[in-house]
Amino acid sequence: MPVRVGDVLRSLIFYAAFYVGSVFLVIGALVALIFSQKGLLRVSEWWSAYHRFCARWILGIKVVLQGSLPREGVLVALKHESFFEAIDLPHLLDRPAIFAKMDLLRIPLWGRVGAAYGLIGVERDQGAGALRKMIRAAREHQAQGRFLAIFPEGTRTRHGDEAPLQAGFAALYKLLGEPVLPIAVDSGPPYHRRWKRKGTITYRVGELIPAGLPRAEVEQRVTAAINDLNAR
Repeated sequence: MPVRVGDVLRSLIFYAAFYVGSVFLVIGALVALIFSQKGLLRVSEWWSAYHRFCARWILGIKVVLQGSLPREGVLVALKHESFFEAIDLPHLLDRPAIFAKMDLLRIPLWGRVGAAYGLIGVERDQGAGALRKMIRAAREHQAQGRFLAIFPEGTRTRHGDEAPLQAGFAALYKLLGEPVLPIAVDSGPPYHRRWKRKGTITYRVGELIPAGLPRAEVEQRVTAAINDLNAR
């Protein structure tokens, strides 16, 4: 589909508004961190809500939620098609602790805020020591009553593609002992492009998958659920 002038103009305005606003909010988060984590969490939620606001009123992207979000401890597993859902998580869920690539935590200033907020660094191919570190951090957040959220495919995928789950997902599922709530999302078509388009992003909440299932079964059920919007 050819690039439309309106998409280019809306995207340029979005980039200016969101990223300039993000600079001030990251600075605000660093200041809030001096006083309390509660203040940091509040500013982080504002940042996520501001992103949703810019997407809706500048880009013309509506967000639809199908199903009920969790009200108690679960491991939330989401499809990952664009940066939209990664930024949107603190607005979508209540104070989620999020498994994220370690590279994000190395970004100056932002990485410090992310770590203080509750990003849990994922270091692939680093062995059992890295896994134990992740589990320890995850359990600390569990003890605070926070949700855990993960993109089990480990990276963004094109809309319509079905990627295998990372091996670490099954290990986390087993060691954390929490049920999994899978969520499909179709953010790719309107958002995962330089010139973003008007449209609708849907979150579809799947059925809760109990703890303690064999690896093959939980992986099959999670894969099917998070790809539920692929053909739509």
